[in-house]
Amino acid sequence: MISLEKKLGYAAAAGATVYYGVSKYVENSRVEIVADQSGEGQRLISQCASLSSPHARLVPTPYLCSGMLQTVYCTSQALKQDAGSRVEYVRESKEMEDGGTVSLDWYPEQPARDDEPRVIAVVVPGLGGSAYEYHVRSVARRLAEGKQRMHVVVSNHRGSGRTPLTSGRLYNAYDTSDLRDVLAHIHERYPQAALVAVGFSLGANLLTRYLGELGDRALVRAAVAVSCPFDTEIAGRALSAPGLLNDHLFQPNLMATVKRVVTRNLDVIRASPINYDVDAIMRATRMSEIDDLVTARAYGHKDCWAYYRAASSVEFVDRIRKPFLAINARDDPVTPVQGVPQERFARNPATALALVRHGGHIGFFTGVVRPRIWYLDPVAEYFDAVFA
Repeated sequence: MISLEKKLGYAAAAGATVYYGVSKYVENSRVEIVADQSGEGQRLISQCASLSSPHARLVPTPYLCSGMLQTVYCTSQALKQDAGSRVEYVRESKEMEDGGTVSLDWYPEQPARDDEPRVIAVVVPGLGGSAYEYHVRSVARRLAEGKQRMHVVVSNHRGSGRTPLTSGRLYNAYDTSDLRDVLAHIHERYPQAALVAVGFSLGANLLTRYLGELGDRALVRAAVAVSCPFDTEIAGRALSAPGLLNDHLFQPNLMATVKRVVTRNLDVIRASPINYDVDAIMRATRMSEIDDLVTARAYGHKDCWAYYRAASSVEFVDRIRKPFLAINARDDPVTPVQGVPQERFARNPATALALVRHGGHIGFFTGVVRPRIWYLDPVAEYFDAVFA
C-alpha cells in the first residue's frame, strides 16, 4: 500500500512536470521579429503590442499543435460562421481588358463616389480561395470595425468565389496584371482614399511581387502578407510531399475546390485555344498535376516545376519600398520556412517579418474551447501604426 506521503510526492512530481511542460510550451511560442533594427518596418512593429510586447506570443490551440493540424483545421473551418466573421458583401463585377471577370466583394458596403472613405483595405485570397472563407471574412470584419473603420474589398480571382470564367485566361502565382488593374480601378474611383492590402498564400505572393515590381509607385500605403510562399519551388515540393493528412485531407479538399471551378466553367475551358485535357484534370490528385495540366500549359512553361521557379517572389522583397509585414509559421507544411528569405527582411528597412513556431498554413489558431485566429490583432495593429 502506497503511503500518503508517497502519493503526495508523486502528485507534486506530476504537477511540476506538467507545469514545466506548459511553461516551455508557452515560452517557445514567442513571436520572432526579423527586421532592419533602424528601419521603418521595425518602428511600426514596435507599436504593435501583439508583436513587440514582452508577452507577444502565439500559444497554439493544444489539439492543433502541428502545422498540418492547423492547416487542415483552417480548411475545415472555411464555412464557419460566428460573431466575428458574419459579413454581407456587396458584389461588383469588373470586366478585364481581355474579357475576363474579377469579382470585388465590398464590406460593409460599396462607397458612393461622393462619399469617399478614408481607408480601403484590399484583400487578395489564396489559391481557390474567395471572400467567403472564414479567415477572409474574419479579417474583413476586424478591419471594418477597427480604429480606422476601413471599407474592405475582397478581390476574387477569375473563376473563384462563384466568379464566372468569361475568358480562357486564368490566374497564377506571379502574374500581377489583375491586381494592378483592380488597385488602379479602386484608386481612380476613390482618389483620396488610402489603400492598404492583405494577401493570403498565393495572394500574398502576388502582393509581394506587385510591391517589388512597382516600388515607390505602388498604389498601396502598406501591406500585410500571411503565409506567403516566397520560394514557390520549395512550396511546390512541400505541397507534393506524401503524408497521411496531406494525402487524405488537405490535397483532396484542394482538388475538390479546383475541380468545382472546372465543372462550373466547362464550356469556356473546352473552348479555350490552349486545348486543356479536361479528363486528365478531373483525374488529378495533386496540385502539381493541375499546374502541369493547366497553369504551365497556359503560361508557356515546360512543366509545373518551371512554373514554380518563375513564380518566386524572393527577389522582389529587396525592391519593396512601402511598409510591408509578412507573417509566417515555422511549421507551415505548404510554404516551408526554408523558402522565407529572412536575410532580405533583415536588410530592407521598409519590411518586417513575424515568425511564430506554430501556426501552419493560414491557420494560426489559439485558444482552447473556441479557437480563434491569432493574426487578426497583428494585422489591425500594424495598419493602425501606419496611420498613427
